[in-house]
Amino acid sequence: MTPPLVAVAHGSRDPRSAATVRALVDVVRDRAPGVAVHESFLDLSAPLVTDVLRGLYADGHRTAVVVPLLLGSAFHARVDLPALIDSVVADCPGLVVRTSDVLGADPALEAVALDRLAAAPVAGRGVIVSAVGSSNATANAVVASLASRWEERLGVPVSEAFASAAQPDIPAAAAALRARGARHLVVASWFLAPGLLPDRIARLAREADPQAFIAAPLADDPRVADVVVARYATAVSGLLRQYA
Repeated sequence: MTPPLVAVAHGSRDPRSAATVRALVDVVRDRAPGVAVHESFLDLSAPLVTDVLRGLYADGHRTAVVVPLLLGSAFHARVDLPALIDSVVADCPGLVVRTSDVLGADPALEAVALDRLAAAPVAGRGVIVSAVGSSNATANAVVASLASRWEERLGVPVSEAFASAAQPDIPAAAAALRARGARHLVVASWFLAPGLLPDRIARLAREADPQAFIAAPLADDPRVADVVVARYATAVSGLLRQYA
């Protein structure tokens, strides 16, 4: 039996976030014919990943692949999700759950984020790569690396900025870019979906520059779905090797 794919996002009190995740999962279904694909969430939105996994077990499945719809490998990926999966496996004898790598800074996702800037003139502007932020320095460094690559590619000042838990925040990044000659701001989105944190970023950016261009999140672009399918395929290969 082909293992079902359980895509798990963080979840949000903002209904736009869950709606965007469901739209992305619909695209994943189209890109993975023959695979049962389920959306789920860590918290705040339904269905929870624990409920989906228990439901699959009740339906007779004994293997499943969880694909974290996360752009960084921080606390949610390293601690929260494994703990939730362990709690399900402890209650479901014989269930094997393989967790794929996070989506991460995949080149395809980077291309989507850059394409979101296509409508923005960059001459005379500074670019902010906005992300959630983490207490994990390695996760933040991935975003800083994106900013560095984009500066070389775009030929304009680029800075990372975080919505929470890390510096620089939007005001600090905007000030640094202005000090480097940027007259206006272009804010790229290193988020999968709209929500409270992207809204905070947009508000702060417009406070710093009323003419700021705010890019849309990655959302349900087919290239994002292809990365999800690729993560699933790699995890399934690992399962096959495990039982070979």
